[in-house]
Amino acid sequence: MAGLKRVEPMARFRALVADGNEDAPAVRIDELTLSDLPAGDVTISVSYSSVNYKDGLAVSPKSRVVRRYPMVLGIDLAGVVIHSTDRRLHAGDEVLVTGYDLGVSHFGGFSQVARVPAEWVVPLPKGLTLRDAMAFGTAGFTAALSIDRMEQNGLGTDAGPVLVTGATGGVGSLAVAILSQLGYEVTASSRKEGEAEYLRHLGAAVTVTPDSFMNGENRPLRGEIWAGVVDPVGGESLASILPAVKYGGSVALSGLAGGWRFATTVHPFILRGVNLLGIDSVQCPMDTRRRIWDRLATDMKPIGKFDLVTVSATLDDVPEMLSKILKSEVRGRVVVSL
Repeated sequence: MAGLKRVEPMARFRALVADGNEDAPAVRIDELTLSDLPAGDVTISVSYSSVNYKDGLAVSPKSRVVRRYPMVLGIDLAGVVIHSTDRRLHAGDEVLVTGYDLGVSHFGGFSQVARVPAEWVVPLPKGLTLRDAMAFGTAGFTAALSIDRMEQNGLGTDAGPVLVTGATGGVGSLAVAILSQLGYEVTASSRKEGEAEYLRHLGAAVTVTPDSFMNGENRPLRGEIWAGVVDPVGGESLASILPAVKYGGSVALSGLAGGWRFATTVHPFILRGVNLLGIDSVQCPMDTRRRIWDRLATDMKPIGKFDLVTVSATLDDVPEMLSKILKSEVRGRVVVSL
């Protein structure tokens, strides 16, 4: 029952609210009561949330991430159950929620109290603290899901180097740390040349810039280099990566920070059997979701790396962090204490 606290029906709590409309969203910190929260089976005293790239997009004009206003933002949360009408969850349980409609069409995690459907709730796995869960958050879950999917498609530690794009971001940083923890040889790609030491501390064996493979060559196939790729960037860099993926290798694509279009040929797929794997962390089935979180608490947990990959923030810091993450000015993960 550690961390359990009672919230009276009329007690006020703080939350980060987006208002306005998709053309001109405005963000403010507001005070809410339990009656302001949407319907749900489980009410949670939120201990931590985190800042993700999608949270930044949510306050960008015309992004269409937020589906209705006003909206409490935040696609992640971890905390302690205050009240539950679902028999599987009880007051005092430590839990986490990521994805689904959280912070998009259902009030999210940048709030001291949240109410959600029981079907979205993951019991905190043994081996993780609530803060650990948000050091991972959606970004870490996405990185882990990407690696797990590639392993299901034949990736092993003896297959060759694994490339991670956008390696100083949330997904990228944790992908580097997790892959290193699992014993893979990691090549970390980032435009931030000054972050090579950071990436090496996370476990990268080699650091490169995207220019090293986006060199203007338009050949449909190049020399085989990477056994796997964790790619949260997308865009034209993906078109440059595919021709250098090894026979039977996989690219796990989870993001669009580099753009949502890319042009390529069919050659990597039909001549080398390359797998292009779409990674969706939002509607991921619960059995898979719980299995991945169990891995994050065990073999995928990057021992000793959380302090390196995370910075701490408060709710008051979040508006600035949302702006910074869109400008690629955030390294690793931002854990928000509520």
